[in-house]
Amino acid sequence: MRLSDFEYHLPEELIAQEPIKDRDSSRLLVVQRKTGELRHRRFTDIVELVQPGDLLVLNDTRVTAARLRGKKRTGGKVEALLLCKLSGNRYEAMVKPGRRVDVGSEIIFGDGELSADVVERTAAGGRILEFASGSDCESIISQLGEVPLPPYIFRSLSDQERYQTVYSRHGGSAAAPTAGLHFTPALLDKIRRKGVQTTFVTLHVGISTFRPVRCENVLDHEMHSEVLSVSAESAEAVNSCKGRVVTVGTTTARALEAAAVDKGKVAPMRGATDLFITPGYEFKIVDALLTNFHIPKSTLLILVSALAGRDLILKAYAEAVRERYRFLSFGDAMFID
Repeated sequence: MRLSDFEYHLPEELIAQEPIKDRDSSRLLVVQRKTGELRHRRFTDIVELVQPGDLLVLNDTRVTAARLRGKKRTGGKVEALLLCKLSGNRYEAMVKPGRRVDVGSEIIFGDGELSADVVERTAAGGRILEFASGSDCESIISQLGEVPLPPYIFRSLSDQERYQTVYSRHGGSAAAPTAGLHFTPALLDKIRRKGVQTTFVTLHVGISTFRPVRCENVLDHEMHSEVLSVSAESAEAVNSCKGRVVTVGTTTARALEAAAVDKGKVAPMRGATDLFITPGYEFKIVDALLTNFHIPKSTLLILVSALAGRDLILKAYAEAVRERYRFLSFGDAMFID
């Protein structure tokens, strides 16, 4: 299985640089796996596409990573993406430019309100930062920090909540589960009133979601693990579902498949997963998937190809390009049924 098999032409101007005005006003490309039919709809039509008895599963993670802009004592500019708090005032971070930020360096953030020493390198190429003791670093980080947008988005975000789902609850992600960005509370209420049950899982999206696959043989790629939680309540909702299990986003799909113990059955789970879903994988839980359009040759494009077939997915992507859909995190959506 070659990485080049998952290539397609994505015009740069189709990469959405900002959220659409109303969350639920995006376009929706419906992909019918059985017939190969493609239909053009609006996202609000998802109410018609789900049926009583279906279960809609959403990822309630919240982006808590923070981007800080600073400089070294020498004056060189540094950007630090704080991924998670470790203990005390220590944080795991990715820094840029990494080759110029060695262990022993001191970084000054803002107008000097905050400083940190680089105390370790991580196996993934990041750094461990220890912020100066005595400072209320969490409060200052929340003031100075910016939501870390994907590397292909070059505009700043005036409302940082637009890179959070309306149902985000559990902090821990470096990126948003973007398929969920289209939902509003009112739209979810309509879906529930129709007789569709909803439940939540948590999978914290790691920064590795933006790292390219570099192996020409796809099966040689190693996924970085991501923390997940499937509660007993959510497991019961999946196991008792009489209709389809409709997953919102590839993160939700991976969480459920990682927790699967049999066809149609999951067990409660707290831990991590490095599950890499490629064509040939037999899905045990996912019946339908709501997702955004993904980067060429990415693990996410490979996952949706595993569900719907590579040829059908590339046909759908070519149609989306022709019809000038908006792509990637702030773009339009696809419903694979």
